[in-house]
Amino acid sequence: MTDTSRAAVRTDDVWKIFEHDGMAVEAVRGVTVRIDPGEFVVLAGPSGSGKTTLLNLFGGLHRPSRGRVWVDEQDISSLSEHDLSRLRLERIGFVFQAYNLLPILTALENAEFTLLLRGVPPEERERKVRALFEKIGIDGLEDRRPSKLSGGQQQRVAVARAVVGEPALVLADEPTANLDSVASGALLDVMTQLNRELGATFVFATHDPELIARARRTIRLVDGRIASDTRQ
Repeated sequence: MTDTSRAAVRTDDVWKIFEHDGMAVEAVRGVTVRIDPGEFVVLAGPSGSGKTTLLNLFGGLHRPSRGRVWVDEQDISSLSEHDLSRLRLERIGFVFQAYNLLPILTALENAEFTLLLRGVPPEERERKVRALFEKIGIDGLEDRRPSKLSGGQQQRVAVARAVVGEPALVLADEPTANLDSVASGALLDVMTQLNRELGATFVFATHDPELIARARRTIRLVDGRIASDTRQ
């Protein structure tokens, strides 16, 4: 049973202000939100609405200008860089639009990279990755390097890397943007399956209408503020 007493991520009156050409740009403006374990959530909105900035605040890639952010009930707003890096390694999985796979590593080596950084023994790393590759339909591709994989296959490897360590939170920034409709649909099937079977919490920043349609909760941002928060 999901423990809803602990939020996967929550914020209290979070602001993010950037300096640009001597001007203050308010990218996120006073956002208070809670996302519970096991949710499948989309941050939607027009370009410049603040959805990617908010996603990066959730992941500790940006520090808030004001307000506080908690991941798995740990206040990350004032952590040292070392502690924040450790939390990202252990508790947060990232899926990027550009895949961010290391070209010199095989698919298996890319997917096990976070486990390697955690000090997980080689045999256990390989076992976990091979089991996950089979689950998401890319078994047999373990020894291929990214240049020998399709875009959809590379993104599945990236998803495997994000979830293999069973993080509290998986953050994905436009994960389907570089995929055709077939590969995009297949990837969404995979992430929906992982959300259901592993209980992984997914939060996406996206323009993709198919992904928005599949989300069980859609948080729409306009001008850095939450305009609506709907469940379906």
